[in-house]
Amino acid sequence: MARQHLIFDADDTLWENNVYFEEAFDQFCDYLSHSSMSRAEVRTVLDEIEIVNSKLHGYGTRNFARNLAACYRHLAEKQISAADVETVMELAHAILEKPLELMQGVQETLEELSERHELTLFTKGDPQEQQTKIDRSGLARFFGHAAIVKEKNEPAYRQLAHARAFALDRTWMIGNSPKSDINPALAAGLNAVFVPHPRTWRLEHEEVPANHPRLLRIESFQELTRYF
Repeated sequence: MARQHLIFDADDTLWENNVYFEEAFDQFCDYLSHSSMSRAEVRTVLDEIEIVNSKLHGYGTRNFARNLAACYRHLAEKQISAADVETVMELAHAILEKPLELMQGVQETLEELSERHELTLFTKGDPQEQQTKIDRSGLARFFGHAAIVKEKNEPAYRQLAHARAFALDRTWMIGNSPKSDINPALAAGLNAVFVPHPRTWRLEHEEVPANHPRLLRIESFQELTRYF
């Protein structure tokens, strides 16, 4: 196979991420202990807050803590103290201390792919937090380039491809998020590999084209070596 440019998402593609945010949300609901709202209804309120704030502040654990605090202020059925807000935000901050758990087969697969192709890491979020994850993962040695951006949308993919002089027909975006990995990459003219994750963040859900000539669907990360 001719040498390809393989661009990889990080969170929930290379390592677990959203599962920790879901755990923090469950703890938040327990602490909120709302008398009438279900967890699904609380989640809807939090989603609305996150949609607005992500455009202002971006993503990441610290911004999630800010969003939980805003949600608590909005829904709490008692007088709120500074200690309450601190407790809620600490539920999110604790995510930063969670172990970084690689997806099954990631290290071995990247090692093999890096011998044949050019690998790029492309992630969004807080630059310091994401860089820390990259460093802790031990995977940086497999990538020729890493980029951390505020948003992974069509212009971001076009800019990355232009800056790296990627030939679009030999460039593939590999990730779990339809909204940030697959659909904008296809819109920018790249190829894409969709690797579904059962606990992808709900705000990253979108429909993926059922049949697209530049889209490959696989069930596990290790399958990449069959195609590349």
